[in-house]
Amino acid sequence: MYLSREEERMLAGEEGEAVRKSMEILVTLGDIYGAGRLIPVKSAQVSGVSYKTIGDAGLEYLEDLSADAKVRIRTTLNPPGMDMEQWKELYVPEDFAEKQMRILNAYAKMGIELSCTCTPYLAGNRPKAGEHLAWAESSAVSFANSVLGARTNREGGPSALAAAITGRTAEFALHLNENRKATVIFDVNFEPDYFDYAMLGVVAGRIAGGGVPYFRGIKQASEDSLKSLGAAMAASGSVALYHVEGITPEYGTALPDKDGVKRIPVEEGMLEDEREKITTADDVELITVGCPHSSPEELRNIAAFLRGKKRKDKVELWVYTSRVVKETEREAVDIIEQYGKVVADTCMVVSPLEVRFRSVGTNSGKAASYLPGLCHQNVLFADLKTLLGMVVE
Repeated sequence: MYLSREEERMLAGEEGEAVRKSMEILVTLGDIYGAGRLIPVKSAQVSGVSYKTIGDAGLEYLEDLSADAKVRIRTTLNPPGMDMEQWKELYVPEDFAEKQMRILNAYAKMGIELSCTCTPYLAGNRPKAGEHLAWAESSAVSFANSVLGARTNREGGPSALAAAITGRTAEFALHLNENRKATVIFDVNFEPDYFDYAMLGVVAGRIAGGGVPYFRGIKQASEDSLKSLGAAMAASGSVALYHVEGITPEYGTALPDKDGVKRIPVEEGMLEDEREKITTADDVELITVGCPHSSPEELRNIAAFLRGKKRKDKVELWVYTSRVVKETEREAVDIIEQYGKVVADTCMVVSPLEVRFRSVGTNSGKAASYLPGLCHQNVLFADLKTLLGMVVE
């Protein structure tokens, strides 16, 4: 792999040990995947933030690295395991909170923004088409590639951090035009509603695996719907890029020149079958909404549904969003908080829900895929109206 003189100096340790270690990670990855060179990246988004997922070993690694490391580009964080302001009210143990704050302090020492969201594009970091990134969070990667037309592989936490410290990443996979072509075509034979996109994502992700889906038959889709679709495909499969004919920015060049791409018809009944497979609970203790983090419009829609209704006592409601969105949507937040909690910073999937709950309801295909394994939850996978109907009458 070609390295510039500056990159050779970085690899030789002339700019510090943290830079040298980061270059070793990037060069090794580049060699494994056949990259010809390193390329500059505009921003990084780092995962491996929750103490629940990285544990004591990850904490020790980050604290050691932060003694020498500084990021060179705009870098934001994925959600940690708790809301930084109301963790006690959300049943987070004190020892967990103490170690979680140490993780965040280590990242802050490196110059990383503590925005703590899986939707950085809703919190002031919205890439432009064609920009190269080093993002790690699976749903954010999908949105950046598919909806915004930026270019990033699905980085691991260490490689995204290495890119942030060096300002570079290895040029392979989705950074290259030829790897952004469709590998499977889904013919959607109905017009999806908002919840359908989550179920469609679960179905398509299982079929596509790590490929590049191309959807036909969808006439219109909001950014929130596409966010839900991509997040579900990234969780049920490992999809990092998809195209929707007539809607996403690269669909016109996404079909491969050769024939023989597999085509899958998708009927509405397939979605309901998938929902029933995922659902393992009828009665739940908690309704969780906002995986990925809720957008301003999603918060407003929830508030509009709840406004003026009578609260039931049986089920708790937690609506997750970024702190930026929570602070800018105070009217909607104030209404929702009459019925439940608006949770910032963290995510239901990486928080210690199992400390308090055993069964949750969600409208997120990503959450429904991850909650059983990561949080030991039985799941009710249902549309938003059904879930909120369990909270109010």
